[in-house]
Amino acid sequence: MKKDIHPDYRFVVFKDTGADFAILTRSTAKSNETIKWEDGQVYPLIRLEISSASHPFFTGQQKLIDTAGRIEKFKKKYKDNVVSKGKKKPVKVRAKKEEKAKVIKK
Repeated sequence: MKKDIHPDYRFVVFKDTGADFAILTRSTAKSNETIKWEDGQVYPLIRLEISSASHPFFTGQQKLIDTAGRIEKFKKKYKDNVVSKGKKKPVKVRAKKEEKAKVIKK
């Protein structure tokens, strides 16, 4: 490996400010802020807006989307194209080119 071309890989604290959650891990991310960690040492601090402690997917507080409104909107938009139960729309059958040619020759 060449020297002085790789970023500094060091311990960094990532802190979710919304959930008051922090984790100590290693990273090459740069920061001007520092924080005193539980072990008494000072580490660079990277602030996060969202993490697994505050993300709805991981906390189980997801919002359910009302799909009934979407379905009704779709049915309203395409109601003329929807086939009712028991009733079928007439299907147009296109004649093949050969059949058209025979009809013209007669």
